[in-house]
Amino acid sequence: MNEMEIKRHTRYYVLLHIVVWAALFFSPLLFVGNEQISIGRFIRNSVVPLVSCVVFYLNYFFLAPQYLQKDRRRRFWISNILMILVLSSAMHAWFEYSFEQDVKAGLVKKRHAKEHPERRMFFMLRDIMNLAIAATTATAIVISRKWNEAEEARKEAETARTEAELNNLRNQVNPHFLLNTLNNIYALTAFNKEKAQAAILELSNMLRHMLYDNQQPYVPLTDEIKFMHNYIALMKIRLADNVKVTEVTDIPDNCDIQVAPLIFISLIENAFKHGISPSEDSFINISTSAGDGKITCRIENSNHPKTQSDRSGHGIGLQQVEKRLNLSYKGKHEWTRGVTADNTYVSEITLFYDA
Repeated sequence: MNEMEIKRHTRYYVLLHIVVWAALFFSPLLFVGNEQISIGRFIRNSVVPLVSCVVFYLNYFFLAPQYLQKDRRRRFWISNILMILVLSSAMHAWFEYSFEQDVKAGLVKKRHAKEHPERRMFFMLRDIMNLAIAATTATAIVISRKWNEAEEARKEAETARTEAELNNLRNQVNPHFLLNTLNNIYALTAFNKEKAQAAILELSNMLRHMLYDNQQPYVPLTDEIKFMHNYIALMKIRLADNVKVTEVTDIPDNCDIQVAPLIFISLIENAFKHGISPSEDSFINISTSAGDGKITCRIENSNHPKTQSDRSGHGIGLQQVEKRLNLSYKGKHEWTRGVTADNTYVSEITLFYDA
């Protein structure tokens, strides 16, 4: 919450307190006739809301924050009980004194306490109940406010932790991606230097996307697809004739859809790693579509899993994909993957967004 929002909330709460207490102070005027209204009567009727206001703010600013929230509950309860009893007794004495003054002035007839002892007890209990309600309300507001503040702090900490973890995962994607790409270029330099130079140029274009766009939580889908296309072109440079790669893109014209950067690249890396055989016919089919509130990336490849002796990568890329999906698209994604009956490995990610 910024400073402007804090000031706005403060003004709102101050105005709310003023309105509520003004309503309580002036409410007695609604229950008397015009001929009965006088300054003296209004002052006497204002004693109860005035003392309730004192009890409320003593709890609001001091007793609840200092005692109740610091696990000194015994002091909190004792202080409130003593305060309520003392103030209610003082109010009762004030009303008795005011009544005697009215009797002397001839405004009311004198009533003997012994004739109406139950009325005195009723008014005494009523005053105690009013003050107890004021104390309880103030305490409930303080506890609720502190709970909300703690919840906001927890959410902010969770958001910060999530962002830090997401940044860490994105930083892990970069070296993992570069390692695989540089290995490909290194292999390419052994038999075709011109293709290797072209590959380095492609890599520089991709690095520009990674260095600048990857720092944002979301990037335009068109930029991400262009990055994927460049990567696929880079990988195709060193492929043998027995490997067929197809790439299909179906997104709306003037597409303004946003997507988490580098969210699909590990799947494509995995397809090139496990979908190509040096001796058998192989294929990789990559399709990306968007519209109707969802983005779908589907990759199909021939299944040529690495042997136990080839443990390069250790599946780090797919682990990062799963973590990033849970962080960036929690509850808004589907990921299905596995080998079909015809030994084709299929991996499909669907991301849902607000259309």
